[in-house]
Amino acid sequence: MFPVLPTSDMSTHRQKTHKIVHLTSVHAPFDVRIFHKECKSIHRAGYDVTLLAAHDRQETVDGIHLRPIFRPAIRLARILCAPCSIYRESLRQDADLFHFHDPELIPVGLLLRLAGKRVVYDAHEDVSADIAFKHYIPRLLRYPLARVVGAFERASVRHFSAVVAATPAISRRFLSRHPRCIVVRNYPSPDGVQLAAKPWETRSSSAVYTGLLSPDRSIRQLVDAVALLPENIQATLHLAGPFSPPTYQRKVAESEGWKRVNFLGTIPPSSVAHLLNDARVGLCIYRPDPNSLEAVPNKIFEYMQAALPVIASDFPGFREIVKGTSCGLLVNPCDRQEIADAIAYILSHPQEAEQMGLRGQQAVKACFSWTTEERKLLQLYDELLSSCSPASAETEPIKTPPSTDRLLEIKSYDPQ
Repeated sequence: MFPVLPTSDMSTHRQKTHKIVHLTSVHAPFDVRIFHKECKSIHRAGYDVTLLAAHDRQETVDGIHLRPIFRPAIRLARILCAPCSIYRESLRQDADLFHFHDPELIPVGLLLRLAGKRVVYDAHEDVSADIAFKHYIPRLLRYPLARVVGAFERASVRHFSAVVAATPAISRRFLSRHPRCIVVRNYPSPDGVQLAAKPWETRSSSAVYTGLLSPDRSIRQLVDAVALLPENIQATLHLAGPFSPPTYQRKVAESEGWKRVNFLGTIPPSSVAHLLNDARVGLCIYRPDPNSLEAVPNKIFEYMQAALPVIASDFPGFREIVKGTSCGLLVNPCDRQEIADAIAYILSHPQEAEQMGLRGQQAVKACFSWTTEERKLLQLYDELLSSCSPASAETEPIKTPPSTDRLLEIKSYDPQ
């Protein structure tokens, strides 16, 4: 296991003078991974934490100092202008370590390294695979651009102090290029909003999806599937999150199933917790893009934590969790009827569905906790900041033991 001090001693273990700044030009200021997990964890550990993000004001929330950066509404202008704004503010912050989260900030990271700073790159996704499927990029430019950006990313990472990858699949792209590459997964935090479990028989006949409502999340397919449910199943589909792009909502609303949809928009974590506590199935139907095949979105663990059975795309990453713990069903994300059949099965088999949900909840407690991931991140920071200089921090590979094979953990997990 990873060595870590008791929570009560953490704040005295790190020097308060060590200042960490997280940078993002793409993600929301209260992003789950960045703010609620990483920033909160390192603040609890005793570091002085600042987050530079597109926010409407300067404030301190839960001990984390939020500093707004200029972010144009137009995507191309954001890519060109936001890094400049972040770099200027970064120089003013003069932190001991900078931790950035977006590929478009790689030039900022390189400039900070030239200035002698410790810099960590947090890779949330396979950027070249992601570009190849961006709908707003002209089709003829996608693959050439993906190759160029991917090559630039791979050439750049060796200059950073460390790389943090969200999945093992992402980390494999960097292991041969950087000795300090660790995997910090998006497992649920035990200090998230949790409610006493609502009795299954009192829950509404509803399915829920929380998160970004975009084409790659198959939102239109979900709404179409609800329209295909048998007449004897009067179910509601709750959608919580923003549409991206906003025009996508009009396309989704054209579906016959829209009349069964309760669209909530963006809601606070406490409302999400109440929503999950009242539903009977959580949906995570991603489109078969390269980035989705081995990904395991945070929402799956949120569903499991809330004792909700899960219906997910039949991809390797999803299969490892859902089938490995017997907490739900897997479907072809392109087959609306198969999605509808899975929803109908869950809603018409309440006892089996309840047991699926309980198995998922037990698995989160036993195997999928942010606590283990937090330890890896804090150990990385300790090693980088304990060196005499930013340059000497990179002379030796990180001493963190190899990650436990998650599939072996699941196979050894007994849901009974």
